[in-house]
Amino acid sequence: MEQYQIVPWDDLSSDESMRSYNLEQYVPPEVEKLAYEVMKSYDMSVSGMTLITSKPDKGGAIWRIETNRGPRSLKVLHRTPQRSLFSVGAQEYVVSKGARVPGIILTKDGRNSVVAGGKLWIVTDWIDTLTPVMKIDLEGARTLCHGLGEFHQWSKGYEPPAEAGKSSRIYKWESQYQKIMTKIGWFRHIANAYPNTEASGHLLSVLDTFEGQARDILKRFQESAYKRMVAKGEAHWGLAHQDYGWSNGQMGPGGIWVIDLDGVAFDLPIRDLRKIITSTMDDMGAWDLEWIRGVIDAYHSANPLDQETFELLWIDMAFPNEFYKHVKEVVFTPVEFMNTELNAILDRVVATETNKWDVLRELEKDKTKYAAGDYPDVTAAPSGPYRYKDYAKEGAAPIVEIPGSKRKRKDKVKDDAIRIVLNPDGKAKIIPGGETPRKLSKKEKKKLSKKELKKLSKKELKKLTKKEEEKLIKKEEKKLSKKELKKLSKKELKKLSKKELRKLQRSEQLPSQEGLAVRKPEKAVSPLRQPGKAVSPERERMKRYKYRTGPASSPAAGKPKSGKPSAASGGQKSRGTAAGGQPPKRSTSASKSGAAVRDSLKKAAGGSRTRSAWNKGKKKVGVKLYLSAYRDSKSARRTGLEHFDDLHGEAAGTEY
Repeated sequence: MEQYQIVPWDDLSSDESMRSYNLEQYVPPEVEKLAYEVMKSYDMSVSGMTLITSKPDKGGAIWRIETNRGPRSLKVLHRTPQRSLFSVGAQEYVVSKGARVPGIILTKDGRNSVVAGGKLWIVTDWIDTLTPVMKIDLEGARTLCHGLGEFHQWSKGYEPPAEAGKSSRIYKWESQYQKIMTKIGWFRHIANAYPNTEASGHLLSVLDTFEGQARDILKRFQESAYKRMVAKGEAHWGLAHQDYGWSNGQMGPGGIWVIDLDGVAFDLPIRDLRKIITSTMDDMGAWDLEWIRGVIDAYHSANPLDQETFELLWIDMAFPNEFYKHVKEVVFTPVEFMNTELNAILDRVVATETNKWDVLRELEKDKTKYAAGDYPDVTAAPSGPYRYKDYAKEGAAPIVEIPGSKRKRKDKVKDDAIRIVLNPDGKAKIIPGGETPRKLSKKEKKKLSKKELKKLSKKELKKLTKKEEEKLIKKEEKKLSKKELKKLSKKELKKLSKKELRKLQRSEQLPSQEGLAVRKPEKAVSPLRQPGKAVSPERERMKRYKYRTGPASSPAAGKPKSGKPSAASGGQKSRGTAAGGQPPKRSTSASKSGAAVRDSLKKAAGGSRTRSAWNKGKKKVGVKLYLSAYRDSKSARRTGLEHFDDLHGEAAGTEY
């Protein structure tokens, strides 16, 4: 049963052979095969199986099966098994409380579900006599909302199984409002980015109105009793269906039956009631005060409201939820959506808004009809829940400091339970049990030491930006010791930049001159080398030293023409060696030119051999002498420039 993993099959719409199929009435053969395998786990014989509907974009489906024990429903839940266990446990709980919800059929070994293909499967009773209530009729709406109140009342006190993921939206109202406000800001950027689309100007003309509404309502929400209300805890409020409506609440034996509990989550229950009211007003094209009061009264008769809860219901109705719901598609297909659908949507939304605020102002007066709730002040408002990102990262319920409690939020959550965090779009994120360390911020990454960097995983290192990587590399290069430099290979030496190479030369950190030989000669590195000429060992050693004269050089300094032997050298070339492998004799002109410059330097330096004196001397005579030559030659340090000229006089002298 575990060989095939169920995945969404909506991509089949691009297949030419599948274009004639309605994918909502289709499941892949592998899924159907899994369904037959699952049914073998139950004590029943199946004689027929009919696909009712499927969710090709999510990977779910529901069948009606004919069994020897009557009609039943077989369902594959599209969410993760852990998240689905939360819903299955909730369904069992409300049934045990007497709710009109289809009961869960147990397997042969007493389990409430079967895992196959990476999804959770359940079998429930099939209620044949369910019929939708009248949507337009106020009495039908009152019946629907009365049934919703009953469901909310039955769900109070639910505690999910230990092996199930936890799904809660009760602490994320403010973050949801802030998210919508952020997205409305995106709408403005998109409209400005595509000014030539048909609805761009129309969208920009209404954004200020809805942004202003969102800001005002958010401020009122922050001043409400919400924080004191959620301090009561999840079990106090119970579950919200999250998708309750005319299809999931139907009339049956004894009243309204609630079906399709896949998405239930801990929440303030009035969220379900608000969705029914605002969506129906949108369908009607205008706000109806009598209709709204009727459904609220019907709900109140089943699940009593208080003043604070009524105020939150009013706030949620006033927030521009319907505008956001209809326009958010512009984020995904901006050009197509603004050219085809958005104008008509905006016309309808704006028309519905014409009397919305008149109705809400009148409805607000009904708050005095309800009793005040008992919501004591808390010492500190929960910090995590109101920031959706923090909540999603931690995966833990918010910590509210109640008088007498010393519990504090920690960087690590020690809990073996698997947690589920629901995104506002309904998608769930599984956070495994055990210790979940807090993620590092950018500032913390920059402060990491070399040892800590080595401990980072490959995934964490990949998350570093290019700038952060470059900074880390530079820091590590600066920290290279002499021993580490000696270990550098020829390839690594080749990769060094000019500045790095010069720094290494001057600080004597290169083990030998062979490390430079592997690098292609450059003018900046070897000013004495001339292309196409043989190089003497003396000149090869001079690659590391740069002797150049300025305009004030000694007139005695003469440079031989390229490729011709110097007259002062007795007909021998200044580069290479003499016959017999002996080094060439020192040129008299070279000695004189070197001595001239040397004398000039001595006079300019005032007889001193300190570094600062020599630098001053160089400026005065116009000679640019790189002091790395003195550092690199121990003998030069001991005896001064005279001995250095004796060692390299020919190479140095002929360049003056």
